[in-house]
Amino acid sequence: MIHLCFVELLLLQANIGKVPFSTIIEILGTISFAMSGSFAAMQNKLDPFGVLIIAFATAVGGGTIRDLLIDAPIFWMYDMRMFSVIVVSSILAMIFKSIENNFKVTFFIFDSLGLGLFTIVGVEKGIAEGLHPAICVTLGTMTGCFGGIMRDILVNRVPLVLREEIYATACILGGTFFAGLSPILGTESVFLQIFTVAMVFFTRHFSVKYHLNIPKFYLSSEEKMKKSVSKVLKRRQKRMNKQ
Repeated sequence: MIHLCFVELLLLQANIGKVPFSTIIEILGTISFAMSGSFAAMQNKLDPFGVLIIAFATAVGGGTIRDLLIDAPIFWMYDMRMFSVIVVSSILAMIFKSIENNFKVTFFIFDSLGLGLFTIVGVEKGIAEGLHPAICVTLGTMTGCFGGIMRDILVNRVPLVLREEIYATACILGGTFFAGLSPILGTESVFLQIFTVAMVFFTRHFSVKYHLNIPKFYLSSEEKMKKSVSKVLKRRQKRMNKQ
């Protein structure tokens, strides 16, 4: 996992002085989501071509839908760097799979990083188009989440965003923070961008670590059974205390 983080830095080191920081954010987001897609594919034992397909769908899915909605040129079709980054990231993920055995943790880290990075990209695109801040946050959330939705559908599992985990909520919090402070600090503020990514990442991290979930409006049959058993046990305990 540490090796993969260094790869992200090495890929950008040569041109970091020439490339705008917003472009670096987009490239890092593409690397992160390509990695998360690759690890999700390898978890499901797909072949190398399948790994590349899932990585590509994860990395460009949200941005493609965003660009179609705002009638902008689809970013990866006019920038071969993105295509190259996805291919290289997928190959590196397959190479390092023998070193990193805990796919679940690695997947979580890259998915959370990609979520934060692409949220910023989506919000920035909305601001550049002169859209209402609420729409900008929506675009940021879509950019961050829709690639993951495509990934999960392709590997035949319920998308994370539709489960009780805090996923889209982290994007909304980070996007709102970024959209709210960008008129003051500017969208190109490195501090604002890094802080927003950290906010999304750690919101995801702490929600999973401490099992913080969005409240349910229904209970499964198993949960209903547990609740009933708990009520019966409480009644018995009260009777024993009275005696």
